[in-house]
Amino acid sequence: MPRILFFEPRIPPNTGNAIRLSAVTGAPLHLVEPLGFTFEDAQLRRAGLDYHDLAHVTVHADLQAAWDALLPARVFAFTTHATRSYADVAYEDDDVLLFGPEPDGLPEHVLADPHVTDRVRIPMLPARRSLNLTNAASIAVYEAWRQRGFAGAS
Repeated sequence: MPRILFFEPRIPPNTGNAIRLSAVTGAPLHLVEPLGFTFEDAQLRRAGLDYHDLAHVTVHADLQAAWDALLPARVFAFTTHATRSYADVAYEDDDVLLFGPEPDGLPEHVLADPHVTDRVRIPMLPARRSLNLTNAASIAVYEAWRQRGFAGAS
């Protein structure tokens, strides 16, 4: 499975839902600090339900620490400012799917990071700002998993 990387997530329920996504798909979730919450946050725990022990979650002190743990790998930065569709990527098992915090998304210095292989977007209707963070991650993870024949699923 590809790895999910949330850069400085701020909204506890989104990360709680990403923990559930990790648990049900097997896609490891990596979080880059600073986080906008603690793991004791009630909203995070409620959104993650009882999936916390079934998910593989790693917290990194900064982006460099995440790169040290995740690379070498292809890194796809999800942004509304890209022209390539996420569906045009042939995903590989160790790919990193990089998402930025709501409401601003990935900052330019992260998008320009030399470790980013490509910028991709999820198509939306015109004049819409963005999808919910974990909804976007879910779309990407399930597309990557679909391409791999939903390996390991029941």
